[in-house]
Amino acid sequence: MFTSTAYKEKMKEISVLSLICSCLYPELKKNIMDMDIKPINKRASGQAFEVILKPSSPVSDVSHCITSPPKRDLSLEDIQKKLEAAEDRRRSHEAQVLQALAEKREHERDVLLKAMEENSNFSRMAEEKLQLKMEQIEENRMAYLAALMERLQERERHAQEVRRNKELKEEVTA
Repeated sequence: MFTSTAYKEKMKEISVLSLICSCLYPELKKNIMDMDIKPINKRASGQAFEVILKPSSPVSDVSHCITSPPKRDLSLEDIQKKLEAAEDRRRSHEAQVLQALAEKREHERDVLLKAMEENSNFSRMAEEKLQLKMEQIEENRMAYLAALMERLQERERHAQEVRRNKELKEEVTA
């Protein structure tokens, strides 16, 4: 009915299928080989098979129906406790968020104060540098003017000396 390669491929597929089935229905692990494999008309893409799981026997003691665990009845006190616990968690979370916001605001304020302080320090230092520079320029100007006045006075003295010498020469020659 099957070729040997098709049979080997189907056995690989069955192992994958059995893995999936064992995950979904752990009680089927024992009876995983209770299935039929029927070939369907050969397709252009390859072989096609239909896998049919056989129904479990009525003698089976394992129930295949998956049920959720039984729900226990909640009393008004239990509900109240859960609500209070949720309210406490909400308050705690809110307090954490507020604390984080307060820390963030404090950090922003510190950064702003530091920036203002650095700005005022920079302004003060720039003003001091400018003041020193202006004083240096004034000193240099005064020194230049003093040197210029000294040279002018020196020239004036020299001119007076030359005039006096010239007058003396004229008196001597006259």
